[in-house]
Amino acid sequence: MPLAPVRQITLDEIRSARERIAGTIQRTPLVKLQMGAGYPDIRLKLENLQPINAYKLRGAANAVAMLSDEERERGVWTISAGNAGQGVAYAARQAGVPCTVVVIETAPEAKKERMKALGARLVAVPFPVAWQAMEDRKFDGVEGTFVHPFDDHNFIAGNATVGLEILDDAPDVKAVIGAIGGGGLVTGVASAVKALRPDVKVFGAEPETAAPAALSHKVGSAQEFKDWAHSFVDGAGGKSVFPRMWERMKPLLDGYFVVSLDETRNAMRLMAEKARVISEGAGALALAAALRGDAGEGPVVAIVSGGNIDLAKFFELIG
Repeated sequence: MPLAPVRQITLDEIRSARERIAGTIQRTPLVKLQMGAGYPDIRLKLENLQPINAYKLRGAANAVAMLSDEERERGVWTISAGNAGQGVAYAARQAGVPCTVVVIETAPEAKKERMKALGARLVAVPFPVAWQAMEDRKFDGVEGTFVHPFDDHNFIAGNATVGLEILDDAPDVKAVIGAIGGGGLVTGVASAVKALRPDVKVFGAEPETAAPAALSHKVGSAQEFKDWAHSFVDGAGGKSVFPRMWERMKPLLDGYFVVSLDETRNAMRLMAEKARVISEGAGALALAAALRGDAGEGPVVAIVSGGNIDLAKFFELIG
């Protein structure tokens, strides 16, 4: 079946998604990071406090809720480094639907164990295989209805509810930064923010080891990141930008920041020290960019997109 053309996500769709998922997700707090003089005014949107410790539950809950009875009866499957898999598994369990996750084999054990605990069957594959399956939307040996972890209109509309909450809690916001893996978070947030406050800037952040969106912005078209390398920032930074996602992001985002791994570790440490927040690598990208002043003096909202990290690894990284 051919894919539906990419189109704008409307404010009505986002508001409907907020009502639809209200009983599943946590309305997460927005807290000011107390850094003192000489730093931008930074607020942290704590999506690491979701029931699955990541924002992906929003999109997954909306996407699964909008499946037909026939689609649910077939069971659902997705592809994930861990957070989208947890989101789909959580929503599927609530709906009484079987779930399979084609999981990237280097995903942290904490994420794998959480998906299993939520009832998902796991099929572990190397990153390039998973990335290709996301593009193909199929994987041999896995049956059911595919829920794409980012290139899905209803998934993005669920993610967009983050933007509504940010504007509710920080009406004085000047800029918002979110991590980019496939682009579903920033596309959703920007869809909501730009509809209500077109003056607010929305930026994406990627790790230096995997920054295809920044490259695509520089070149002007969807690009592959040829120097891609695996890092502890497993929840963000893809091998390429899907053309459909570039079509979604291009008219909405105001810029793209590339963050070093050292800056990411420092942001993780700062959140732990100053706000007692445990963030995974992807969740710290936005703060790392904000601390550089890349998005201005603020108020800047940095979305802490997830906190799913093995504690031993976390202590190793911030030690």
